[in-house]
Amino acid sequence: MDSSQLQQADLLIEARWIVPVAPRGAVLHDHAVVVRDGRIAALLPCATARAQWQAAQVRKLPRHALIPGLVNSHGHTPMSLLRGIADDLPLQTWLEDHVWPLENRLIGPEFVRDGALLAIGEMIRGGTTCFCDMYFFPDVVAECVAEAGMRAQLCSPILEFPSVWATSAEEYLRKARQLCERFREHPRIQLAFGPHAPYTVGDSLLRATAAQAAELEAPIHMHVHETATEVAEALRDLGQRPLARLAGFGLLGPRFQCVHATQLLDAEIELLASTGASVMHCPESNLKLASGACRVAELLAVGVNVALGTDGAASNNDLDMFGEMRTAALLGKLVANDAAALPAPVALEMATLNGARALGIDGHAGSIEVGKCADLTAVRLDCFNSSPQYDVCSHLVYAAQSSQVSDVWCAGRALLENGHLQTIDTAGVLATAKDWQQRVLATKRTAARQTAEAE
Repeated sequence: MDSSQLQQADLLIEARWIVPVAPRGAVLHDHAVVVRDGRIAALLPCATARAQWQAAQVRKLPRHALIPGLVNSHGHTPMSLLRGIADDLPLQTWLEDHVWPLENRLIGPEFVRDGALLAIGEMIRGGTTCFCDMYFFPDVVAECVAEAGMRAQLCSPILEFPSVWATSAEEYLRKARQLCERFREHPRIQLAFGPHAPYTVGDSLLRATAAQAAELEAPIHMHVHETATEVAEALRDLGQRPLARLAGFGLLGPRFQCVHATQLLDAEIELLASTGASVMHCPESNLKLASGACRVAELLAVGVNVALGTDGAASNNDLDMFGEMRTAALLGKLVANDAAALPAPVALEMATLNGARALGIDGHAGSIEVGKCADLTAVRLDCFNSSPQYDVCSHLVYAAQSSQVSDVWCAGRALLENGHLQTIDTAGVLATAKDWQQRVLATKRTAARQTAEAE
């Protein structure tokens, strides 16, 4: 065929293996992805792609697996600046005695921006193209996402008590509504309502959140049934378990994102299935805080969509979705007492397509399919820890490390190329993180001194 007759594309990616995720477990050998106008125009054998398409740029990946960009379905990106500041503590002690006091002294737009950029750089470097974030100043995080070229759902915080973000229930709701409307047409950013947890949001505010989210058709993202203590205190104080309370207020439904869910009864698993809610599973954070273990295999068995998240770097302590996949698969087998539970293709699906489903963007992200956005991650597999290659899906979940990610694209734009970030100032972000280290330590010393003097 004459070159003038070839179809034109922006990018042609040839890979030794392509793992599209849909259909589950499929592995395509020596195939190519054709990208035009930020979307996948074709998925076909390399020889056929060369014969039919002419691309402005060709990327050959003879030692790599090409997978959908990973979707980190829950985190708190600015908290990357608090990585390792309060380890080896139970959740309530960690939050109330360490994290919240530090945040009260530090949080502001500068802290949020610098922490978000640090997290975004880490996530891109680890193959993540989309994340869900729950933190103060989501408008600032949105600016970082736009600059970096990622995809994100940002949850506008809702709390019963005043914070640096809002001073009243009305202000929390007003800001959430304004941000949802502001980003309604953005191609890569959507806003959600983010009531923190059942124990930090009262009845009237939960009802109002449910009503406004329903009116705007916006997602609701919430920590629910994270610990046994949370559930026990709800029973003691309110006479019912948190999920039942939320269901009574009309929060549960296809747009409800239930984060953690480590304490579920059989009837609650059925409730989540019947309402179409998604569960955001954060196994490493839950393990580190000894919060409990999610019954993932049972949730999946009854049709609950289970996505995968890292939680924040202050409780994980990284944003590595490859590590999260491996931990989820191994823990899932232990909880189910079944070595066949959560096989590698399912764990990979949880980290990609299920995350996109939970965020309501599976129509254009989460799998490598014609017509979807070109959100793609290349993983080099000719390494000591992933050789020889018998089962690519198995290697991606059980053997591969985030350091093997070489290239990342979001909507066809290169965010990482040959291991180098393209949209993040690596040296500048790391230097800023070092400055924050000194500021955080100084703040911690001041707080300790003031506490000692008060005693």
